[in-house]
Amino acid sequence: MMERTSRISEEMKKEISNIIQNELKDPRLPKLISIVDVNVTKDLRYAKVYTSVMGTDEEKRNAIEGLKSAAGFIRREIGRRIQLRYTPEIHFELDNSIEHGVYLSKLIDETVKQK
Repeated sequence: MMERTSRISEEMKKEISNIIQNELKDPRLPKLISIVDVNVTKDLRYAKVYTSVMGTDEEKRNAIEGLKSAAGFIRREIGRRIQLRYTPEIHFELDNSIEHGVYLSKLIDETVKQK
């Protein structure tokens, strides 16, 4: 069962990225937006979508708002593209792990240069 949910999560991650890049025309969404991870619950009712947005805090907030308002559309598209009996309800969350990694990388580079 666990393998099935992770397979569905991966498939949703791919499709949601595709939809965001190619279908959504919301001006609040920056070009640099990536889907870091998708966690689908065991009962396939909900999917938490972790999203990384490069930009200011305001740009991040706007991007999440844009994604939340498009969640119904994205869910319908997922339903059309992936053959599931029930399409999970999509919840977007901001994920700062990529940004945090870039920051740590910069700190490491600076430390190395100082030596």
